[in-house]
Amino acid sequence: MGSVNYNPDIIHISVYAGAGGEDAKDFARMLLRMYRRFAEKKKWKVRYVHDDTIEVRGKGTYDRLREEAGVHRLVRISPFDAKKLRHTSFALVEVLPELHYVKASQVHIPDKDLKVSFFRSSGPGGQNVNKVETAVRVVHIPTGMSASSQVERSQAGNREHAMSLLKAKLVKLMEEKREEDLGKLRVKVTPEWGHEIRSYVLHPYKMLRDERLGIKITKVEDVLNGDLDLLITKSKKVQ
Repeated sequence: MGSVNYNPDIIHISVYAGAGGEDAKDFARMLLRMYRRFAEKKKWKVRYVHDDTIEVRGKGTYDRLREEAGVHRLVRISPFDAKKLRHTSFALVEVLPELHYVKASQVHIPDKDLKVSFFRSSGPGGQNVNKVETAVRVVHIPTGMSASSQVERSQAGNREHAMSLLKAKLVKLMEEKREEDLGKLRVKVTPEWGHEIRSYVLHPYKMLRDERLGIKITKVEDVLNGDLDLLITKSKKVQ
């Protein structure tokens, strides 16, 4: 496919619940809120594309947040456990830059490889705000990859947005597998839980451990509230 032409100033961040049941779903919401708050502190523009995806626009957003992609782990006393036991849950973070239009138009996906479904749009957090099925979800059947959009007013607009997101995911997968032909991507893609890049421990002690940076900090709540610059500052001190 050659070099990929991205817009580094527009990204989509998606967070998906992994192992851990209700705790994992709550953890996914916590992480999406963390990225939203971080972006707002940077004065970047943020909007919800879907319940699990936000779009962030700002100078250098992809370079700043691309390393957030991967499996995250949370350890805490579960608010969903009547016995107040400690639970471990996982979430998968995706960070994708927007493909420039010319590049997106070069990615052709046969209709037979797509499954398109429609549903009612909902607001952040899942509350229903629309009685018309304008939201769209598209699935690439050969790989199992999917993308959703509910940010546009029309079904056609959301389909176009969801397709753009899906193409960005597929192009990234092709790069990772060094594959030139989209038709050869035939293996279902599933997250590998247990290979976390970062752990957030809230009980029995407070500790954030980032495996990529090789650092540990105790201000876990501050990071979860959007202060990701704490990790940058700490990593520079370690270096």
